Amino acid sequence: MVARSTRAGSGSASGSAGSAAGSASGSAWRKHGQYEYRVVTIDRATSVPDARRLLTDEAEYGRWELARTRLYVGGERRVWLRRKIIKVSATF
Repeated sequence: MVARSTRAGSGSASGSAGSAAGSASGSAWRKHGQYEYRVVTIDRATSVPDARRLLTDEAEYGRWELARTRLYVGGERRVWLRRKIIKVSATF
């Protein structure tokens, strides 16, 4: 699976190789309030078990939680993931 990622506001895009599912997936990060959001687009060629595995990996290793899921007419799935922004304060 090939994942495209874009940070909101930076205007740059980078590609990275993922699992061997063979479909394209896009994602974008956004910061809103105390949560950071990531939008993952899963195309219709991706099977449900592969999509579940992708989201499970994101939740386990990236500490993301499911915020919203949307299924579009063409079969494309868009998933909004969120995680809490952890602010580090100086200790000295």
